[in-house]
Formats: sequence, structure tokens, C-alpha cells
Amino acid sequence: MKITAVEAVPFSIPYSKPLRFASGEVHSADHVLVRVHTDEGVVGVAEAPPRPFTYGETQDGILAVIRQIFAPQIVGLRLTEREVVTARLARTVGNPTAKAAVDMAIWDALGRSLDLPVSDLLGGYTNRMRVSHMLGFDSPEAMVTEAERIVDRYGIRTFKVKVGRRPIELDTAVVRALREHFGDTVELYVDANRGWSAAEALRAMTQMADLDLLFAEELCPADDVLGRRWLVSHLQVPFIADESVPTPADVTREVLAGSATAVSIKTARTGFTGSQRVHHLAEGLGLEVVIGNQIDGQVGTACAVAFGAAFERTARRAGELSNFLDMSDDLLAAPLRIRDGELHVPAGPGLGIEIDPDKLARYRTDH
Repeated sequence: MKITAVEAVPFSIPYSKPLRFASGEVHSADHVLVRVHTDEGVVGVAEAPPRPFTYGETQDGILAVIRQIFAPQIVGLRLTEREVVTARLARTVGNPTAKAAVDMAIWDALGRSLDLPVSDLLGGYTNRMRVSHMLGFDSPEAMVTEAERIVDRYGIRTFKVKVGRRPIELDTAVVRALREHFGDTVELYVDANRGWSAAEALRAMTQMADLDLLFAEELCPADDVLGRRWLVSHLQVPFIADESVPTPADVTREVLAGSATAVSIKTARTGFTGSQRVHHLAEGLGLEVVIGNQIDGQVGTACAVAFGAAFERTARRAGELSNFLDMSDDLLAAPLRIRDGELHVPAGPGLGIEIDPDKLARYRTDH
């Protein structure tokens, strides 16, 4: 089965409320739906979420690189030639989410053509994951209220708390309020999105030393080489590298430098092919792994849970699979549902999802 076309469709869906964190804020999902067409009529789908404040990608940039550079390079290849696709896309520097979406749409098409779920093709460890929910910037009282709503409505009991670029006392007060309210019935970890210096981060983590945190994520920038190494050597919890490790080579550099002890795998950033490489590297190095979220919609979340459920190491921890709850709508014909704190891999071949044509027509922006 050969690839006959690669389609990139821009769409925009408002968020119910803005998402705010140290590296920026998001008011709408201005994403790109990628569809890979084949000569037998099978179509694979995936989602590319631009994050200009993280990787420099914009919606227009993703459209341009897929339409003008990537599509001509891979049309005519077989769905099984994924390594050839990877090598050809790698000729272009950067553009991680555009590359990832093309890769995952090919995997989806392959799964559909074989009548097998992508998660089974990847590893098939389980069919579900526990869910972690991200809490964006707000007051301690508001964040506790939001967490209480998420617990009551969805049964989620793991929270990633956004910190950084605010007064340290406010951030630590938020985390302390969450721990005092919920006791040991929830898991908590913090993510500063590179928003602190190494010294500020250690001060904050010292203030929160009694709060039983699972992880600390990207507390300071990776290019603060000596400071970050010093910080990690003083922490009592695993330090997750996220936006600092978009490739396996970056993972290797950060870990061997003593600048990280865990990694976040984001399928929106490394696709399925690249995420496998990061996973196997982490497994070989004995690193903790979490499934992260690129503020994905439901299409992207279906990709994330498919990968996370495929392996024992990624299925151990709650995955960040709930950001779509903050969107006012989505593109799927059958929406994803989080129940009892878990998200199941959609049943069916490929990713097990279908795009609702009416919703796509409503939200696409290239009319």
C-alpha cells in the first residue's frame, strides 16, 4: 500500500478558559489535522499542535513544511517504509510536531490497512492508562477548586501543577494547599517550564520538601548547564526533562551530563517512531518515563494513550491525557471519555478514531 497524498488542514477550536503557564498562554487550539492518503483508499490521521514558545513552530509553518517539503518527499513510499520516511523528514531541521504528525498518520493508516490497533502494533501492553491533569496558573483557592472538580467528575487523582515566573511563595502555597486539602489521596508533581533559575528552583523545592512530590519537571533552562547539573544533584525527586529533550541525542546528553533523571515522552513531538527510540533509550538507561501532553486535542490524545498503553514502562505512571477537557469542542465523531481516572485506548484498527466531517467543516480555517 503506497502513500498517494499528504493533506494538512488548519483548524481552530477555542478553549473554555485560557491555559496559562511559565512559557506562555493558549486561548485556542490552532492546530493542523494531517491526513495520509493511500492507493487503496485508506486514510490515516494525526494532529500537529504548534507551540511557537517551545519549538518555534506556527500553524502556517506546519502547513508550509508539510505541503511544500514533506509531502513531495514521501508520496510514493509504502506504509511500511517508516524508516525511509524518518530519514527523509530528518533532512529538514526542526519542525518536530509536523514530522510527528506525518509519522503517526502513517502508523494509523498502516493499522487500518492491517485491521489492527496501533497500540498493539507498538507493544500491546495494556488497553488503558491512568490520567494526570495539568493545573495552570491561578490562586491557591481556585486551583484547589479546579482539582476538586476534576477528582469528582473524572476520578483523576494525579495532578501536574504549573509553577515558575511567579513569586515562589505563591507557587509553593498552591502546592501546599493542594496537599493539605487532599492529603495523600492524590499524587502531585510540579512543572516550571524553565521559569526559574537553578537557585530559585532549589529554594522552591526546599520549601516543598515535605509535600511528597512525585517529580520536578524543567525547573530551569537546559542551557544553564552548570546550574542545572548542580540543581539536579541536590534534588530528592526525579527531575523530568521535557522540552529540553526533543530527540534521543538530547536525552543522552542531558542524562550523561547529570542534568536529568527522567524524561517526558510526547508523541506530538516525536511521533510513534521517534517515541519508540526515546522509550527504548530510557529503558536501557533506567530512567523514569511519563507520557506528556503538548496541549493536544482529542486526536493527539488518542495518539498519546495508544503509545503510553503499549509499553509497561510508560503505563506505570499516570499520563498527561486530559488537556482536551479545556477545549470547547473537538473533531472526533465519538469523543474520548475519561472515567474513574482512566482513559482507554479507543477500540478499532489504527488509532480507533474517526473525524466528524461536520465538525471539521465548522472549525477548519482554510475555506
